[in-house]
Amino acid sequence: MADSTTTDPLLCSEYSDLLAPSSQQYSNPIDQHLPSLDSTIESCIGDFGWTQFLQALLVSFAWVFDAHQTFISVFTDAKPSWHCNNYSSCNSINNICGLPKDSWTWDFPKHTSIISDWGLECAGSFMTGLPESSFFVGCLVGGLLLATLADSTLGRKNMLFLGCLVMSISALFTAFSTNIWIYSVLRFVSGFGRATIGTCALVLSTELVGRRWRGQVGVIGFFCFTLGFLSLPAIAYINRGSSWRILYLWTSVPTIIYCIVIHYSVRESPMLGKSGNFPLKFDHTISIVI
Repeated sequence: MADSTTTDPLLCSEYSDLLAPSSQQYSNPIDQHLPSLDSTIESCIGDFGWTQFLQALLVSFAWVFDAHQTFISVFTDAKPSWHCNNYSSCNSINNICGLPKDSWTWDFPKHTSIISDWGLECAGSFMTGLPESSFFVGCLVGGLLLATLADSTLGRKNMLFLGCLVMSISALFTAFSTNIWIYSVLRFVSGFGRATIGTCALVLSTELVGRRWRGQVGVIGFFCFTLGFLSLPAIAYINRGSSWRILYLWTSVPTIIYCIVIHYSVRESPMLGKSGNFPLKFDHTISIVI
């Protein structure tokens, strides 16, 4: 005898309803009608427009100055080349520290690098590498201490502004350092301020546009970092033979101007309303960005 569950369509329908209940029986009617937070924000600020693109581009430009301060020590802390004055008692393969001072000289003026400016040519690797190490230690400490301020207290825009300002002012003061110790401390402060610039710029730029465009907008920051990485050698080449302090002035002063621009031109992220610790209400945040 044939199986009744396979021959009776009514019975099959009854069992299928019992064995495979519809998802509608367990769906929340409220979830079907309430729009998502992203949809609400997009309805207020729009999906993508020229204003949003320019805002995202301006925010992402912080990566250019980030790259400058990250790699500037390649040029300012480099050991310059030298040549012998008297080849009878000196040759270029000798250790410079074992030669008399009057038997050799730098190929460029001594102020082109901190090594020649402060007489560190015979110092150990600890001393010559201290400024660069201090910078990255500052990045580590700043990343640990400042990581949550963008979500809890300051917000994305203010955190980006504060990070760029600390990095630029410390870089400006670095140009007036008188010894390796002050120089290293200022490099630490610069790294401390620089720690959250990349993440704040990336998050803020992507949150200013709709979901469909966040991937494309997020790439802008990486292009800007590459631009900063490639433009720094050009700046160093233009200032070849000049003091290493000039390079810090060239990279710090534009950053200070940039801080003023973003403070008055960039909107705050509309996503701050999702954070319960942030003092602004969501509806007030939306009123700021539109």
